[in-house]
Amino acid sequence: MSIDAALPQMQASYLERLRRAVMPPPPLSALPLALEQARGGDFQLNPNFKPVRVGPLMPAAVLVPVVDYPQGERLILTRRNAHLSNHAGQVSFPGGRVDPTDADVIAAALREAEEEIGLQRRHVDVLGALDPYVTGTGFAVVPVVARVEPGFQLHLAQQEVDEAFEVPFDFLMDARNHQQHRGIFNGVERQWWAMPYQQHYIWGATAGMLRNLYQRIVAQQEGGMQEDRG
Repeated sequence: MSIDAALPQMQASYLERLRRAVMPPPPLSALPLALEQARGGDFQLNPNFKPVRVGPLMPAAVLVPVVDYPQGERLILTRRNAHLSNHAGQVSFPGGRVDPTDADVIAAALREAEEEIGLQRRHVDVLGALDPYVTGTGFAVVPVVARVEPGFQLHLAQQEVDEAFEVPFDFLMDARNHQQHRGIFNGVERQWWAMPYQQHYIWGATAGMLRNLYQRIVAQQEGGMQEDRG
């Protein structure tokens, strides 16, 4: 089965597939400091990629919050404030750079989610993480994947987040909704993943991380099918 084939329509919860697909969150000491140490990032579609900021990659973490509704899982995303210095106005996961007071990437992701959208930790069950993702702004971002229990209330930090919204998880994990777009940035042609949903343009690093998650789920599913055949 091709990696670009849509995931089969199955009754099993996506959360069970997520648990099998993610990895233990890496310690801070294991995060890549240079581009050549990274396995995932904006460079995956751009062979001549170079971050716009010179120097070591900055450690960061985002929360990938999958809400476990009875009628089907949905992912919480945000639209960043248009006045921010990085990724202004873009759709993103709640998250940011790792602070010196953060014990690990999990602590950073949970803290940022609580600060940005008011998602309280008692509603969050961390499942694991994906490979660090290198952004064009020079961050090594660890996506921390978590199950979120319904019943939470969000309170947005308006200086950082203009909007929080939900997207059906099966929409994001369907390759038919994955598009490759391209454009010119700083005089250089760049390509990126995009997953437009209703009025929201999900693209760049956020879509790239979701694409990597999709690939891990498909790879895990194919491995399980091969084991069953064996």
